[in-house]
Amino acid sequence: MKVAIYARVSTEEQTTENQIPVLQEFAERQGWEVVEVYSEEASAWRAGHQKQLKELLNHASYHEYDIVLVWSLDRLTRQGIGSIMQLVNTFKGYGCRVVSQQESWTQQEDNMMADLLYAITAWVAKFESERRSERIKAALARKRAKGELIGRKPGAKDTSPRKRMGYMARYNDRRK
Repeated sequence: MKVAIYARVSTEEQTTENQIPVLQEFAERQGWEVVEVYSEEASAWRAGHQKQLKELLNHASYHEYDIVLVWSLDRLTRQGIGSIMQLVNTFKGYGCRVVSQQESWTQQEDNMMADLLYAITAWVAKFESERRSERIKAALARKRAKGELIGRKPGAKDTSPRKRMGYMARYNDRRK
């Protein structure tokens, strides 16, 4: 079986390096040949953020793969039932099965409950994403109501984008 691995992270602070080796090892245990690895490193909320997914779909349309292997179905999309079903059915139309390392039921070829389970999994992923967004918005609103500063200090001369990784490193260094 020819396999394409698709790995995606949600933020720029995360890395697909946690997913790819596990997926490669998983494919090897199944006796599958990993032909290509597609890795999305950009934030999920930027325009055109899923360039690698589009490329994967293009290659799959030429029947280059038998399986698309993902860490979890929410790595494909968190946009709900319609989106996940559209992707899964598109891949299926190309003769390509979507297998998730985390959702073991996707590993069975003839699963009569698959469509229902895809729908439930997609709904849960979207629900979790929306809840996380609501909690963040509520926390920011609470800080604003208290008059706490959100973002850069007023009058800051540095207007260039900042790398967030440095903040955490400095914070952790101060805690030692």
